[in-house]
Amino acid sequence: MKLICFLLFFFITFSITWGQRNVIEDRINTPYVSVHYGANIPDGDFAERFGFTSHLGGIIGYKTNFNYIFGLEGNFMFGNQVREPYLLENLKDAQGTITNFGGGPAEILFFLRGFNINGMMGYIFPNSGHNPNSGVIMNLGAGYLWHRIRIESREDDVPQIEGDYLQGYDRLTTGLNTNQFLGYSFMANEGIVNFYAGFYFVQGFTYNRREIFWDRPEFQVPTERRLDLQYGIRLGWLIPVYKRQVRDFYFN
Repeated sequence: MKLICFLLFFFITFSITWGQRNVIEDRINTPYVSVHYGANIPDGDFAERFGFTSHLGGIIGYKTNFNYIFGLEGNFMFGNQVREPYLLENLKDAQGTITNFGGGPAEILFFLRGFNINGMMGYIFPNSGHNPNSGVIMNLGAGYLWHRIRIESREDDVPQIEGDYLQGYDRLTTGLNTNQFLGYSFMANEGIVNFYAGFYFVQGFTYNRREIFWDRPEFQVPTERRLDLQYGIRLGWLIPVYKRQVRDFYFN
């Protein structure tokens, strides 16, 4: 968290120190960084395993004076709605509880954890906004997707779900993904009020990466390709990095 705050402070300071361009009249080229939050609804095979999902991410990119955008995007996915009814079923006793190291009932929590990293390109339609650098934006991306179930025991020592044992329960899944974003990008003439917001879509073409599910040893682990879908909204803060404009000085 301290590192994220430092980076945000650095980029804001760097952006302000290096001055501003006249974005009202000219289409500019500039490097930029951004941070964003997304709220996603699952669909396809993803919806069979998880519920509502959030993601935090960012983009390191470059906007050309033709309003094309190129960049590298990364997102951290997280959530607490896990839909695996048989998960850890083999560890439960007749009362339906899992015993911790001390012999008492353990409290087990399940979470979604994942990430994707993508190359992306996009375009800002210049005649659709309040200046030539703002307007309707469309991005397309493709890259790598990884997700699994994170299993935690709250203040309990449960050897059955520690270390390598977790690999039989975490449903690790990886593969390729594509994504699209359609929204609006706002670039101010002055200051740091630059943002984008819109609709975000993800299509994951993934595979289960574990050879056995230990809670269902008789069940054949699916080997066919999964279709992990998500769709939702995204809101981001854009930080252009403008180069200081040259000024003329006159001496008498």
